[in-house]
Amino acid sequence: MVEDPNPGSDRFRLTSLEALGNGTALVTQIYALVDSSHFFTEFTRDDIKLLAAYMDVYRAQSGQTIIRESEVGDFMLLVIEGEVDIYKKNLVGVQQHITTVGPGMTLGEMSMIDGEPRFATCLAVSETTFGVLTRDNMVKIILERPSVGAKVLVKLVTLLSQRLRQTSAKLLQYLS
Repeated sequence: MVEDPNPGSDRFRLTSLEALGNGTALVTQIYALVDSSHFFTEFTRDDIKLLAAYMDVYRAQSGQTIIRESEVGDFMLLVIEGEVDIYKKNLVGVQQHITTVGPGMTLGEMSMIDGEPRFATCLAVSETTFGVLTRDNMVKIILERPSVGAKVLVKLVTLLSQRLRQTSAKLLQYLS
């Protein structure tokens, strides 16, 4: 991935992480995530192989920031190995731990889709390997491989809808 000239974007942050190359080298590992990842249900091995070809793979060391809240972002990531802590600033600006995610989970989908600043900060808990799908490569998949592009889009919409429902349910609990 070419270094982003804008050091305020999280694409710039990727340049400080260890680049491992194209995702095709990790197709077997990504395919092994099918059973543990809601994102990959209904994807065939060929679909995953194709999707991996549009991804770049990085490794973050324990404690490294992968995504920083409020920075501009245009990619999502798939955790392949390791764990990532997700933090969100509260109303007074203090970082609060939201959750920890592991292999098979995706992060950063909202910013990849809408180009808005990142919602939360993501830090590697341990050595973490992850695939990156940029907005530009998502567009290429849709144009070059529409059937796989459609699957990815449906999964993204479904995932975001589920998260919105969960958040709405939590909000109702707090308001009750």
